[in-house]
Amino acid sequence: MNNKLLVLGTIAYDAIETPFGKTGKILGGCATYIGLAASHFTSQCGLISILGGDFEEKHLTLLKEKKLDLEGVEQLQEEKTFFWSGKYHNDLNTRTTLETQLNVLTKFEPKVPEKFRDARMVLLGNLDPNIQLKVLAQMKQQPDLIVMDTMNFWIESYRDKLDELIAKVDVISINDEEARQLTQKHSLVEAAKDLQAMGPKYVVIKKGEHGALLFHGSNIFCAPGLPLEEVFDPTGAGDSFIGGFTAYLVQRKKINFEEMKTAVIVGSAMASFTVQEFGTTALEKMTFLQLAQRIQAFKSLTEFDIELT
Repeated sequence: MNNKLLVLGTIAYDAIETPFGKTGKILGGCATYIGLAASHFTSQCGLISILGGDFEEKHLTLLKEKKLDLEGVEQLQEEKTFFWSGKYHNDLNTRTTLETQLNVLTKFEPKVPEKFRDARMVLLGNLDPNIQLKVLAQMKQQPDLIVMDTMNFWIESYRDKLDELIAKVDVISINDEEARQLTQKHSLVEAAKDLQAMGPKYVVIKKGEHGALLFHGSNIFCAPGLPLEEVFDPTGAGDSFIGGFTAYLVQRKKINFEEMKTAVIVGSAMASFTVQEFGTTALEKMTFLQLAQRIQAFKSLTEFDIELT
């Protein structure tokens, strides 16, 4: 058994505005958040992505210092890095996209390095399902676990390819709105059943500040949302969640519902750090001790004794 984790996703620049402030161009992208979260659990995490010539050396240095393997990251010097700009509204659950520049993504042909073609786990970050499928096709052997994320744009525009991908994965991680959109079911319990019938053994439905739900067969686990005094920026929270979730599992011997429950808490704790500062700042400086303390805080939220007479 190896502990290799292969991650597909974007490494990008974002510009973010929330009710609490705004940023200029800062580091972003789903592979960035996933990789930074995963780096706390494994030193064998390889990223598959593409960059432009404008990507700053200091950000490459940061990823390398976190022991992330960048052999699968292509850089096109004559192109620009993927850029997204968005504005969050007062509830921080809704946002408006102000600008999207695909740039290098239009030329992205993912190439999995030879040393990661036997990765124990594959995490397919939010991207075109055609690209996600191309990564799976390059694996030498069946991974122990394939985890995927997606979003409403791919559900609306690439449904056939998305269904093909969903049938091949073990875990699908999506938010409640996307689960309802995929299944046309309002009840999240019914939506999870339909999603499992499409292929994945495990379904994770993220509910933002209200926590997350894990489904496996008839088993359901509910993770609370951690009450936070300050939330500045929800960008990347879902990516941090799934990065922590999968990286925790990659260093466990068994993959079962009990381990998945713990992984959901680990991912939730990771995401709770991300939202407390703009961009990747909190993930960059978070320590493993701080993460352990945050996990204990999650545990204490629902721990109680009861006697019924």
